[in-house]
Amino acid sequence: MRASQFYIKTTREAPLEAETISHKYLTRASFIQQIAAGIFSIMPLGWRSLEKIRHIIREEMNNAGALEVTMPVVQPRSIWEESGRADTYVPPLARFSDRRDRDMVLAPTHEETVSIMGRYGITSYRDMPLRLYQIQTKFRDETRSRGGLLRVREFEMKDAYSFDADDAGLDASYDAMAEAYHNIFSRCGLDAVMVEADSGSIGGKDSAEFALLAASGEDSVLICDSDCCGYGANLEKAEFVKSPNASEDPGELEKFATPGVKTIAALAELEDVSSAKTAKAVFYAIDDQVYVVVIRGDYEVNETKLRNMMGGSEPRFATPKEVESAGFVPGSASAIGVDSAYVIADDSVVENANLLAGANEDGHHYRNSNYGRDWSADHVGDIAAAAEGCKCARCPDGHLESHRGIEVGHIFKLRTVYSEAMNVKFNDVNGRLQPSYMGCYGIGTGRLLAAAVEANHDERGMMLPKSIAPFEVVLVGVNLHNNEEVRETAESLYGQLTKAGIDTLFDDREEAAGVKFADADLIGMPVRAVVSPRSIQNGGVEIKHREQAPSDSRICSASEAVDAIEALLGG
Repeated sequence: MRASQFYIKTTREAPLEAETISHKYLTRASFIQQIAAGIFSIMPLGWRSLEKIRHIIREEMNNAGALEVTMPVVQPRSIWEESGRADTYVPPLARFSDRRDRDMVLAPTHEETVSIMGRYGITSYRDMPLRLYQIQTKFRDETRSRGGLLRVREFEMKDAYSFDADDAGLDASYDAMAEAYHNIFSRCGLDAVMVEADSGSIGGKDSAEFALLAASGEDSVLICDSDCCGYGANLEKAEFVKSPNASEDPGELEKFATPGVKTIAALAELEDVSSAKTAKAVFYAIDDQVYVVVIRGDYEVNETKLRNMMGGSEPRFATPKEVESAGFVPGSASAIGVDSAYVIADDSVVENANLLAGANEDGHHYRNSNYGRDWSADHVGDIAAAAEGCKCARCPDGHLESHRGIEVGHIFKLRTVYSEAMNVKFNDVNGRLQPSYMGCYGIGTGRLLAAAVEANHDERGMMLPKSIAPFEVVLVGVNLHNNEEVRETAESLYGQLTKAGIDTLFDDREEAAGVKFADADLIGMPVRAVVSPRSIQNGGVEIKHREQAPSDSRICSASEAVDAIEALLGG
């Protein structure tokens, strides 16, 4: 491709609103163009990279036994009512009415639509396994669309879905998709780790996300430091072993004065103990119901675990007025002696004796509070957030290390959540009607490209892997239009590279050499070849890999250039 016939409109300044490296570089390199918050046009350079990503995805999906389909972006709201998600999906569905005043939505995902495919396409166990995928537009009206392609409202996603006759079949489909995802990310030059994750608004049983570890990531990922373990989870899902306090017999409940003490830190300092010897109360509300969450003072509440324990309802922090109306005293609160709220206890306070706790009286607390004797809970479970250094729950010696990560893929075992709701049923081997076991599997193509930039860049621009760079090689002609030898050498090399099947951008523009070199570094093509009066004087063609410093370039003869470039590309 000749640059003079291509669209390259680079800029030296990034948009003022751009926060992430990928947003800055993809915009400056004319890969993307923003037209509204979270809504982007994909320009020719960006399209070429995304098309290479799509090609890799299609090959791996096909290898995993999936069949490509296309489902509509515009959907009737009625199918979302059928699944039960019309009013609960987060962010809220983008809705409109058609000319016949029928409620329609812009699809944020396609579980409902694919369930209808399964409803009419699967009648017998012999019809499964069935694996379908599409690469299609989605719209989610995110309130915090930012980061360029990392968090957008309109985006392209590869979403796949599987139908199986039982859990064993679902496990096989899930594992096949996980393997395909590992292959996709590896072929895209990304070292993504698979970690356990919460299913969120998609629903279902188990799920895992693929995270690219990067300092700019918005996700927190915890990974065991033991070489023989392999456990990893995002912060929302991570489990850990809670360190118990020293075993002791229950002491007598004792109220004591704590003037001015309003925090766990102040209470622990007053009594000269660790915050692990305290129980703190955190207040939430759903509608008009107040919930008091009791957790050990050295832990924080994991609100995703709490939401799941509360049946998926989104809790909010209770207001001071709501807390006081329920009979609690902020700063000295506990579940002792109060029965006007629903109490949820983390297992950390259940399993530890003689904790300091509030007395629900201003300026007073209790010593030696004990679960079961002094107070009880309506629900007990794990609602604590894991953190750096916590003991791994899956191996005896490991501890959790905290990393920032960018989610580039997510897979879910939906089981029968949608098939039950939407009547996706089949006759089993005994002729009995059974619900299908479903899975879903997503990759955002634009997010994957942005993540690749976040992981592969320097101060000059992007350093895209060969497999997803818009071109593999940029051939720069210097003084091309007024030096016959340069023009002939560059044209000859361009023809040889094209004949060899090497995806090459020939920069034949009438621009200064410095502009061409800066654009080549910004766009991030893996190999740069330069034909200039100086390179010819020195013996031929100057070549270098994008990861090398400019001073590391070398000269090779024009006859050896193609072989030398192929060697830099890795064969």
